[in-house]
Amino acid sequence: MTAEEEAVEEVPEEAEELIKIKPRLPGEITRLLKIRARLKARNPRFVRCESWRLVRVKENWRRPRGISSKMRLEVKGWPPRVKSGYGKPKAVRHLHPSGFKEVLVYRPEDLDKVDPETQAIRIAHSVGRKKRLAIIERARELQIRVLNPSTR
Repeated sequence: MTAEEEAVEEVPEEAEELIKIKPRLPGEITRLLKIRARLKARNPRFVRCESWRLVRVKENWRRPRGISSKMRLEVKGWPPRVKSGYGKPKAVRHLHPSGFKEVLVYRPEDLDKVDPETQAIRIAHSVGRKKRLAIIERARELQIRVLNPSTR
């Protein structure tokens, strides 16, 4: 058995069970989460001006600023701009689609400050495999949902 195969076996089998933990949400928040999902599906894909034409320009959104920019002037046929009208309900902003608030975790000790009923953890990308496994194990003991349980 190689070292990679042994590392794969060390992954907790209950990592899948952590995903199924549900938050305790008021009925109003549950309703607003469904509305947010419906609004997100209806929203356009906001792209940077000329990103479809120039390879060097990425699609990441940037506000059009040119003096004669067709996109800034909102000419018919050009992609839509980001505006306040596309916003989501205020009560569910910054929530994970499951309804949990996300908390970034770097060490197993950080889990002591997490409320398992309303918060879920996301393990920071800079955390190594050994500490990641320790965090997953501790989260399972405390019944805390892990949003990214894989060990890469």
